[in-house]
Amino acid sequence: MPEAHVDAETRELARQLAAVVGEAHCISDPAELSVYECDGLSHGRVRPRLVVLPGSTEEVVQVVRLARAAGVPIVPRGSGTGLSGGARPTTGSVVVVLSRMRRVLEVDLEDGWVRLEPGVINLDVTRAVQGRGWYYAPDPSSQSICSIGGNVAENSGGAHCLKYGFTVNHVLGARLVLDGGEVVDLGGPAPDTPGYDLLAALVGSEGMLGIVTEITLRLLRKPEATRTFLATFPSSDEAGDAVSGIIAAGILPAAIEMMDTLAIQAAKAATGLAWPEVGSILLMDVDGPLAEVEHTAASAIEIARRAGALEVSVPKDEEERQLMWKGRKSAFAAVGRISPNYMVEDGVIPRSEIARVLREIGRMAAEAGLRVANVFHAGDGNLHPLVLYDARNPGEEDRAVRLGGDILRLCVRLGGSITGEHGVGAEKAAYMADMFSPEDLETMALVRCAFDPDARFNPGKVFPTPRLCGERPGPYRPHPAEVAGLAERW
Repeated sequence: MPEAHVDAETRELARQLAAVVGEAHCISDPAELSVYECDGLSHGRVRPRLVVLPGSTEEVVQVVRLARAAGVPIVPRGSGTGLSGGARPTTGSVVVVLSRMRRVLEVDLEDGWVRLEPGVINLDVTRAVQGRGWYYAPDPSSQSICSIGGNVAENSGGAHCLKYGFTVNHVLGARLVLDGGEVVDLGGPAPDTPGYDLLAALVGSEGMLGIVTEITLRLLRKPEATRTFLATFPSSDEAGDAVSGIIAAGILPAAIEMMDTLAIQAAKAATGLAWPEVGSILLMDVDGPLAEVEHTAASAIEIARRAGALEVSVPKDEEERQLMWKGRKSAFAAVGRISPNYMVEDGVIPRSEIARVLREIGRMAAEAGLRVANVFHAGDGNLHPLVLYDARNPGEEDRAVRLGGDILRLCVRLGGSITGEHGVGAEKAAYMADMFSPEDLETMALVRCAFDPDARFNPGKVFPTPRLCGERPGPYRPHPAEVAGLAERW
């Protein structure tokens, strides 16, 4: 790259980092850095100072020590599929990308666990063991491209989290590089390690506590049988009633997903599925022992019909079942077929409020002059409203951002949350005060400071007002390398 484009300090840091990870894995060229300006949340881009791709725990340790010595903040990054700006660079930061660390280190099927590096793709965990009758349960829609390290950072869920839980329920252990380059091991293959549950603090910490370089995951035996059905409804009211009725009957589906008309249109455009363009669709999985599954699926279908289902379809084979799920899991990306730009929100509400919230979202969208496609995990009330807009139209992106914020605040007012599985990141930090008191936020910050006293990892994320460790909330005094960018933001 032309020397004139980089200051002397950055050139020297790049030289030192390249000596650790190799020239090919230290990026300083502005054109190449632009690839890392955002994650899956594409607005609000920030160009990093440097990007490095270490290949081992030892290299991560050296990278962290060099960045610390240079006084430079560090932003950990996995596959970059996050949807809350959690991997968005901070001005002047070094982005540490873990995608090269993709080894499965150890598999123990006798005790049901796998140890691997953070760059391993979610779906590849199941692929590594499915031939022997095992699988990894958390299944985000992006599971074919998202990394386990990112899943740990965001505590990702997925369609089957209703029955099987989120990432935190499947992490047994982790190796963590702290701010000074120290390496610590939390937990391990044996469950219920004595002492404080530091793994629970780590999972979902959004890269603010350190860099995870190894993870031990719980594996599950593949269920004996799975039954799937797709039910269509005239509106979300009937579909919501069906969800409530199924759960109230004591049925615990492996997954129960809902899509509205716009989302259905997008999925059809992307996959060619012959779904009818009705008011709402429910897609449900039941799994477990064969006898139980047959009975439970039949009961759930009967409840859906009583709630007003127009039609119930059962896949004739596994190929057709996978096609149904492809329609659901492609929904986020498929929205690009019907809108040039979109934002994905991630609020949570009580199950009983589904129909009411969808009506309110429709009203707010109409007032804003925008469209919203709704895709969500209906069983646990985790909404994913996709706010559609055209960034080429002046002011439309700002309206989309405001509408997204209004939807999150609606979720909080009804007793829910501003995020269920996508994390807070940069996007939702402004709404944390709608859920938590100043004292709550300060306590969270103190937990972060116990791991990273200088708040060097992923600064400027999650907390609505940046906090220095050991102080009351107040003006943030960052390292000089951050000042220009943070002054504009705060």
